Amino acid sequence: MNILSIILFLIVIIGVALYAFFRSRRVNKNSASGYFMGGHSLTGFAVASTIIMTNLSTEQLVGQNGQSFVAGMEVMAWEVTAAVAVVLLCWVFLPKYLKYGISTISEFIEMRYDVFTKRLVSLLFIFTYIVSFLPVVLYSGSLVFNQLFNVSEFLNVGDNTAVIIIAAVIGAVGILYLFIGGLSLSAYSDTLYGIGLIFGGLIVTILALKYLGDGSYLHGFDHIVKETPEKLNAWGAIDSTIVPWPTLMFGMFFNNLFFWCTNQMIVQKALAAKSLKEAQKGAIYLSIFKIFGALFLVLPGIIAFNIFNGDVGSTADNAYPMLINTILPEWAFGIFGAIIFGAILSSFVGALNSTVTLFSLDFYKSFINKKASDRRLAVVGRITTIIVGVIVVILAPVISLFPSGLYAVVQQFNGIYSLPVLILVVVGFFAKKTSKLGAKVTFITHIVLYTSANLLLSDVHYLYILSVLFFIDLAVLLIFNKLYPSNEFDLSRDFSKVDMTPWKYRYVAGIAVLAVVVASYIIFSPLGVAA
Repeated sequence: MNILSIILFLIVIIGVALYAFFRSRRVNKNSASGYFMGGHSLTGFAVASTIIMTNLSTEQLVGQNGQSFVAGMEVMAWEVTAAVAVVLLCWVFLPKYLKYGISTISEFIEMRYDVFTKRLVSLLFIFTYIVSFLPVVLYSGSLVFNQLFNVSEFLNVGDNTAVIIIAAVIGAVGILYLFIGGLSLSAYSDTLYGIGLIFGGLIVTILALKYLGDGSYLHGFDHIVKETPEKLNAWGAIDSTIVPWPTLMFGMFFNNLFFWCTNQMIVQKALAAKSLKEAQKGAIYLSIFKIFGALFLVLPGIIAFNIFNGDVGSTADNAYPMLINTILPEWAFGIFGAIIFGAILSSFVGALNSTVTLFSLDFYKSFINKKASDRRLAVVGRITTIIVGVIVVILAPVISLFPSGLYAVVQQFNGIYSLPVLILVVVGFFAKKTSKLGAKVTFITHIVLYTSANLLLSDVHYLYILSVLFFIDLAVLLIFNKLYPSNEFDLSRDFSKVDMTPWKYRYVAGIAVLAVVVASYIIFSPLGVAA
């Protein structure tokens, strides 16, 4: 970065922070609802933006383009098929969640099962966020930021030192964001960063195509179609290590349902909407982004393969950084750097906010101090923000000691609870009678089978394993609900805290999104451009 780039970087970062601060001033952050849920004030666009930015960070931008450099459009499954789950979030999950007036997923599980299962689920979420997601977002984000913008060279320090400095700065800014403004401040900043990321990402793809086509975008795409048509096939082989095509309808679908419909750090942002209508709008906007997100999360890797003739050094993850350094003009590094900084910051703040919410509402309020006032909960939330934030900032550099092992182990750990949580929620929506014992047995059964499968079937793709385990877990819970029911619930009860009038275009918009998903898989197949 030169001086102009640094000035532009600071202007964007400070400008976004000031915009978000003034927009969020009308929300009372001294109440639990204001601090944790943004005072239920978010519009559809804000909901979509903050979910996008919580989910999307640099490890995806670099990692997925690195995968597509090797495997091609098959990688788009992680983005495009997610749109199906998000449409179901709009149609099924949000009306239920908002009707019951919950703030956390575990709160609904307590409503339908029992306190023990609620605290177990909440604890698993908190553990995953603190040990896995938050440190990895900080460390990998800082690593990529340094790789893209040569911070170590600018500061005249080693790469490891630069990464630690970047992680500490982002962590400190994130803690300050959440401490001052809670969810609303980060949501409003995400609105701008989301716009910047979409346009910035698409501009990178356009410039890369133009570079490949010697000044012509069409010639660039034509080059890919003629020279590497196999890279444009989104249907992975049955034994693919990325996404085998049979898992698209089963394992991948179930994995997406968990992540987009029952994962606290995602769903919480939609629950902060001012009404069901705005929450559903946000979900549809999000689903549209997931489809077209492949244009800058997957396609640049294929373009890089063609530009660099398949050679980007020791790892395919070099593809995106090399592409950026090849096509972007020097002055643009400051603006793009600010967008990437915002992506890391947003993911960190989004997950930190959910961690703090789970602890404050599911443990402090319901276990430690049942008589805590609204104001007291907001104070506890701020204290927890600092404590958890500092722990994560300290943990982040430790990831460097386990460049792949620790992350891989913890990601496998996520599989221990993802399907049971999804099944408990879905069954809880529709079954009048549920079983506390069944909830526990479902968890135990899943853990035993999942662990055994990972040990005995290590060569089988985990999405195949999830495809089978979902139906086994579901059968176990339904059998116990039938034989040993312990709770009966009136499904018509309404505890809503916001206007429950649905968005009248939700079905038309959702069907259109599903049609585009199907069309995308036809276009990127041997029947289309991969012929």
